Amino acid sequence: MTLEKIAACTNGKYIGDESLKQKEIQGVEKDSRLIEKDFLYLPFAGARVDGHDFIPDVFEKGALAVLSEKTLDNPAGPYILVSSVAQALKDMAEYYRSTLDCKIIGITGSVGKTSTKEMIASVLSEKFHVLKTEGNYNNEIGMPLTILKIRKQHEIAVIEMGISDFEEMHRLSKVARPDICVITNIGTCHLENLGDRDGVFRAKTEMFDYAQKDCFVVLNGDDDKLRQVKEVHGNVPVFFGIETDQPVRALEYHTNGILGTGVKIKYYNDEFDTVIPVPGFHMIYNTLAAVAIGAHFSMSFPEIDRGIRKMRTISGRSNIFQSRGMTVIDDCYNANPMSMKAALKVLSEVSGRKVAILGDMFELGENEKALHCEVGEAAADAQIDVVICVGTLAENIAHAAKKGIGEVYYFPTKEAFETQMETYLKKGDTVLIKASNGMKFHSIVENLMQEP
Repeated sequence: MTLEKIAACTNGKYIGDESLKQKEIQGVEKDSRLIEKDFLYLPFAGARVDGHDFIPDVFEKGALAVLSEKTLDNPAGPYILVSSVAQALKDMAEYYRSTLDCKIIGITGSVGKTSTKEMIASVLSEKFHVLKTEGNYNNEIGMPLTILKIRKQHEIAVIEMGISDFEEMHRLSKVARPDICVITNIGTCHLENLGDRDGVFRAKTEMFDYAQKDCFVVLNGDDDKLRQVKEVHGNVPVFFGIETDQPVRALEYHTNGILGTGVKIKYYNDEFDTVIPVPGFHMIYNTLAAVAIGAHFSMSFPEIDRGIRKMRTISGRSNIFQSRGMTVIDDCYNANPMSMKAALKVLSEVSGRKVAILGDMFELGENEKALHCEVGEAAADAQIDVVICVGTLAENIAHAAKKGIGEVYYFPTKEAFETQMETYLKKGDTVLIKASNGMKFHSIVENLMQEP
């Protein structure tokens, strides 16, 4: 990726020392604090901070060049003038993708993208050099940046692709050009823009339009919408399931509570036993997808089994830790009705007092109140002992939960709850913390991590 090539593929204008045009960048970064020698800096203009203001700083740190939407006065190094930094990033990543031999796995779905990505990466890492999406880098900025992190040693990249509106997946898929497409499920999320599950299905399956012609497609066969997919570019999908008879299926399973799930897996005519070290019925689905992909890459069942058993969660995603004599299930990164119900089911399987701290779920459209009520009903059905609801919309969870649970508490704001948190939690509790990321429940987790 020379500066000359970057200028060409972004339709930008190179301005600066002509002798540097053939020099290759060593990385791409949008955070000025993380710039290293010979990196290219991407100055995004946000609501409060304009990245262009940090251009002098990044040159001091050794940046080779910067993109810019503005004409710069006497910069300390070369820059490429573009009309949009965001579009230029996608253009760069799309060009770079076209030069790669690395196989790319694209993962989307309403629930389980991240845990499925982690499981697939864990399995494939038993045999291959794997790059995977880190953190929340699954959108139109993060995903292209992830593509640009692929290096010669990487054989497979496991890429998470998240959307909230129509045409977003088209743009992501056009950059990633996935060799393998995985869709975990079609649920009730982002309904504000997508309308209903049919809209979610249309938006998620936009991934197929830019998939490779010989793509391998892995879909949840228990999902009524995904079962409608008969072929992609002439290729028949591989379906996995639990409730329906699919080529990749869980034949038997038993919960080990907070320690995970034992499961017997059928892959076509073969069977093997494994243990998923992360709790939750939904993790079986994520594991089945990983089995299908591991087998596609000619991995043996012992290799796949080892990768499953080594899978670990990340902060904010069903991450379990002990603190203050309590077991805490940190699942506060994001939430929608499907993932809320799945998390409550995990909590229901533990022994001792079960406490759920639940917050608002965003982007649910006109049925948002009813969908929050469904979560309250699910908490009652799961026989959760204590339900603590925080936020404007979460009042609907509390109202529905009161019909079946003795201890239900409601706080209009997170701050109001945090001042009284210790009143409602006891040693020996298992505490689930879950809400949409915008509720910033990570501060509740941080408070619990601190010993009093």
